[in-house]
Amino acid sequence: MRRLHHGWESRSTRSLALLYEMGLEFELVVHSFLKPLYTEAYRKLSPAGRVPALEDGDLTIFETGAITEYLVTTYPQSGLGRPIGDAEHWQWVQWLHFAETIGQHLATLTQHHVVLRKDWMRSPTVMKYETMRLARTLAVLEEALEGQDYLLASGFSAIDTNVGYSVYGAQRFVRLDALPNVAAYSARLLTRPAFQKALPPEGAERLYLKDFYELPDV
Repeated sequence: MRRLHHGWESRSTRSLALLYEMGLEFELVVHSFLKPLYTEAYRKLSPAGRVPALEDGDLTIFETGAITEYLVTTYPQSGLGRPIGDAEHWQWVQWLHFAETIGQHLATLTQHHVVLRKDWMRSPTVMKYETMRLARTLAVLEEALEGQDYLLASGFSAIDTNVGYSVYGAQRFVRLDALPNVAAYSARLLTRPAFQKALPPEGAERLYLKDFYELPDV
């Protein structure tokens, strides 16, 4: 049985959206942010105690990039990968890893704005610096998306689920007004049924409680 361990609006959204895009059957196990995952039982699936973790038969994988590569390689009929020998293979690989470059700044800002609830816990300097760095990664996407709908010229692929989630989270901290290509890309992804299904249903525990988080005065 295929099973995905997930937290709403966390980076496991990448894997959830991809599974829906591929039309694969799976069981969804949703974990609460209010309960620690760093338990002996769950660490057998994800040693760092984080989501996602994908179980597929006897195999378990616990990183979004690795899950993406595993799924498109194991189930190539989806057409969402770009195998070795394909003209876009290395572009595909590069964007897959760039999703995590965006993600590291997103994670820091999420920690400061969302997880660290008391003002004294936060560093306004770090928040301002990481917002600037996140904006720079989005500027890279702005240039890459000029004249095309998705990150590869050939069209939608699995990397758009990975980068797409990063953009979904990033716009909580960086306004897209000056990034029309990224804004259009995000809107385009949100119209896809798979991405819509990967978003929290009504009443679900959400990670982000605001549409936009302003920087504190420094």
